[in-house]
Amino acid sequence: MRPLSYARARDEADAIALVGGDPASAFLAGGTTEIDLVRLGVTQPDRLVDINDLPLADVGDMDDGGVRIGALARMSDVARVPAVVERYPAVAQALVLGASEQLRNMASMGGNLCQRVRCAYFRDNISPCNKREPGTGCSALEGLNRGHAILGTSEHCIATHPSDVAVALVAFDAVVHTAGPSGQREIAIDDFYREPGDTPEIEHPLEHGELIVAIDLPPLAVARRSSYRKYRDRQSYEFALVSVAVALEVRDGAVADVRLALGGVGTKPWRARRAEERLIGAPATPESFAGAAAAELSAAVPREHNAFKVELAQRAIVRALSDAAGGGAR
Repeated sequence: MRPLSYARARDEADAIALVGGDPASAFLAGGTTEIDLVRLGVTQPDRLVDINDLPLADVGDMDDGGVRIGALARMSDVARVPAVVERYPAVAQALVLGASEQLRNMASMGGNLCQRVRCAYFRDNISPCNKREPGTGCSALEGLNRGHAILGTSEHCIATHPSDVAVALVAFDAVVHTAGPSGQREIAIDDFYREPGDTPEIEHPLEHGELIVAIDLPPLAVARRSSYRKYRDRQSYEFALVSVAVALEVRDGAVADVRLALGGVGTKPWRARRAEERLIGAPATPESFAGAAAAELSAAVPREHNAFKVELAQRAIVRALSDAAGGGAR
């Protein structure tokens, strides 16, 4: 591991100045991903700026009925907040399913959103990888790609985004608040993540030194009837092959409102808008759910080892919607 210098930020302005004024500095929160990448040599900052003293860990109600989550709130704490459990159960479930309890106790919400991909070719620091070294190629295209994406891919990158909670946040139109050298701004979470296109090294719109300070969950009645399902190779603390965040409202046997997002299949947390559009007003039946799932996966580009994800994702969508209809119909 290469030598590093360390600084502890006194406040937001200090943190932004320390990192924004030095291209070789990076923020340090929980460190559950950042330290691993430094040890592997994938990222090579000269200085880590500890932001854990910043007052950004609160979770509370907003005036409009939504919930604001501080960027330094720990995953385990957010998963237990009554307002989150009651109003956005899919978020609480995704947090619990996202990591072991030890990691959840350390990992921050802001850090979780910014975590890097788990592609072995990105992390081995040897293989050609456009995300790590632009222009070198994507080893996963013809390599071992069982866990890689089938939606939102390009010929430059097919890595999936690993976050579980980001899938639920995308389903509910969360908003990311930031502060940086250019001031404060709000970013819709679906815009926070980018498909790789021909610049896979650019994963989000944050400028250097820009800090996530909070995540807002807007008021959303249908979110109270939400759930998060995760399908993986083992039941304990594994990344998703396919995951589904779903919220469904059924009136008189037809879909009145629906939110649907997928993990494990996209290069970003994948909002299933094709499926949502097809479902609104449709009968709340397995046949309708299957048609919507097929429509969403029609754009999939499977590779040699991950073609099974197309059917698995469709089945997962149908199962999640069917269960939601059974519990939320009226």
